[in-house]
Amino acid sequence: MQKTCKRKQLQLDGRSQKSPKSTTEEPYPCHHRPTAEECRVVRDELLALHGFPPEFLKYRRHRLMKMEPFSNEAQAEPLINSDDGDHKEESVLDGLIKIVLSQNTTELNSQKAFASLKSVFPTWEDVYAAETKSLENAIRCGGLAPRKASCIKNVLSCLHERKGKLCLEYLRDLSVDEMKSELSNFKGVGPKTVACVLMFNLQQDDFPVDTHVFEIARAIGWVPAVADRNKTYLHLNRRIPNELKFDLNCLLYTHGKLCRKCTMKGSSQKKLTSKDCSCPLSVNVVEG
Repeated sequence: MQKTCKRKQLQLDGRSQKSPKSTTEEPYPCHHRPTAEECRVVRDELLALHGFPPEFLKYRRHRLMKMEPFSNEAQAEPLINSDDGDHKEESVLDGLIKIVLSQNTTELNSQKAFASLKSVFPTWEDVYAAETKSLENAIRCGGLAPRKASCIKNVLSCLHERKGKLCLEYLRDLSVDEMKSELSNFKGVGPKTVACVLMFNLQQDDFPVDTHVFEIARAIGWVPAVADRNKTYLHLNRRIPNELKFDLNCLLYTHGKLCRKCTMKGSSQKKLTSKDCSCPLSVNVVEG
């Protein structure tokens, strides 16, 4: 068996090798936050503060297009300026590689790296046939080029070996657990990347936990102070209503980038308090 298809220890986006088994697991059964009402209030407050993040509008539209017309999320209040003019749906493989390139870098740099990749190698077949060094050079502006190039090469090699073509659209016909299992088999694809692909590209009700979401969840008491990211993922996916997951996740991510009081990098033991009145999330804190 080729080594490229074996699951390795190195992960780009998390310390654990395996993604959580199921969003029905509950690591903190006695922690009853957030409530559905809290989630809705925070979503509304952040939407009023930031508006809906324009970089996520196309994904939101594709989600709504695939839903039953009378589902709770499809009937959600319309967002202002919700049409960004980009009506082409992103392929699952494109989405996965974009997320891989976004690891440990800025959004701007990851966008530049993907644009450079597609400019040098117009098709995934071109990337598959290219020398690894050439791929590294194409994505170098996104940082960690050797690691990310290795991950991309592994994904493409495994797909070619298993499926005979470079395409992940078959995932759409699988169950959620099967989707997670398939994606987790790729070296360098960890729990957060899997959850992002599910939410953005496979239109599933999942709630990725990146650094911003994790820090905010701890700061406002939605998880215990001792929570780690994987258990936070399991807890929030259990507690947050499905119809709020996408909007709330995008808004928390955006707020985390903009509000230093919520993420408080370098001082993770601090908690947001009601004295931090400039942040709308301060009113959601239960102070001990």
